Amino acid sequence: MNRRRTLLSLLSLLLVLVLVACGGAQEATEEPTQAPAETEAAPEETAEEPTEEAVEEPTEEAMEEPTEEAMEEPTEEPAAELGDPLKIGVMSDLSGGLALFGNEMWNGLQLGFEYATDGTMVAGNRPIELIILDDTSDVEAGAAAARELIESEGVEILIGNTSSAVALQVQQIADENEIVYFAAPAAAPGITGENWNQHTFRVCRNAAQDGLTMAGWSLENVGSNYLILAEDYAFGQQTAAGFQAAFSALGATFLTEEPIYAPSDTTDFTPYIQEVLEAEPDGLILIWATNTSGTILFEQLSSQGVTGNIPFITGFSSNDTIPLLDPGNVGATGLIVYHYSLPQTEANDWLVEQHNEQFGGNPDLFSECGFATAQAVAAALEATGGDTDPAALIAALEGLEFEGPKGTYVIRPEDHQALASMYIVRLVSVDDPDERYFELVEEISGEQSAPPCTAPNCG
Repeated sequence: MNRRRTLLSLLSLLLVLVLVACGGAQEATEEPTQAPAETEAAPEETAEEPTEEAVEEPTEEAMEEPTEEAMEEPTEEPAAELGDPLKIGVMSDLSGGLALFGNEMWNGLQLGFEYATDGTMVAGNRPIELIILDDTSDVEAGAAAARELIESEGVEILIGNTSSAVALQVQQIADENEIVYFAAPAAAPGITGENWNQHTFRVCRNAAQDGLTMAGWSLENVGSNYLILAEDYAFGQQTAAGFQAAFSALGATFLTEEPIYAPSDTTDFTPYIQEVLEAEPDGLILIWATNTSGTILFEQLSSQGVTGNIPFITGFSSNDTIPLLDPGNVGATGLIVYHYSLPQTEANDWLVEQHNEQFGGNPDLFSECGFATAQAVAAALEATGGDTDPAALIAALEGLEFEGPKGTYVIRPEDHQALASMYIVRLVSVDDPDERYFELVEEISGEQSAPPCTAPNCG
């Protein structure tokens, strides 16, 4: 502020000098000398005094002191020159069976980079360019997309995938090419567990956190005997294993030795539902991700008499799926990873406002996952000055703590899994016009829901 005042003062003096040199000082002295002549008959000397001051006194100051400062000050803090553009490769399901979730993550990721860079899209002094490819949740397509981004596009960081099966392949490709990879929103525990490598990070939650969040509450409020009905692919299998381990550790009994698995493209769930009805569990743990067959599953659970008779222990899904639920589900309690109405944080307020403004609706289940991933990437780039060499980037990410949509996030150094809050909610509506479908039962902190560390280098 002092520099600004000094500069303004000096510019004012320079203006006086310029006026004198251009003849402006003569005009300034003529008007004052004529007006007194009409009223008081002021002597001619009054016109000479201002002229001497204007010509002689200010000229020395204006030419010597101000000119030097005025010319030197702007060069003291030149604008920093931006570094080379940084290409970040993103893979997400934009058109396949998990497209609902893939688009949620992609929208959130874009907003997260805007938020983390104050709208500049510059981190570590490098302009960020996001290159998105549709992996359709297909393993071969996902692997091909990862190689294309690395070999043809020259990306320096990878983010994605929606399918855990795809992510398990992509993380190996990233490792082979020594590129840091952020799994998002793929949730199979093995990604940061037995399949972990040093280049893999995950800011989004993993399915083991789901199980730990629900196990304690369920045994207290539902009962001790359970069945698992899960989708038969990597996500369903590993999530089921996580739930079974978490519930068993707290004393639950499972009525079948193995979970009941059904293929992702199932259209008739009758055989699986009959097995559930015959076993009469206290609660049914449902693990299903694919939108199309998931809708059919919930319809048939209602029509065949499970809904309302056997409590569901499940993860509530995206806002688009809630109106598809039978109204008889109102009152059901379960886990949700994120819902826009739950966190009371600055980042979430911004996310909700901007998502509505830019995408015409509320952020959804995995919008937070993409948003927080972008925050972590930007924070690490700021710490390294834009250096994406794995040694620098990994060191910046391990132990990173930041404030995101769900509050505090901490990336665990041992397995690169982030810990953040999870939510137990009660379904209160399936048709609320503002998509306020839930009331909060309990917020489970990141520390409370922290999964066991199963990566190769865990102690």
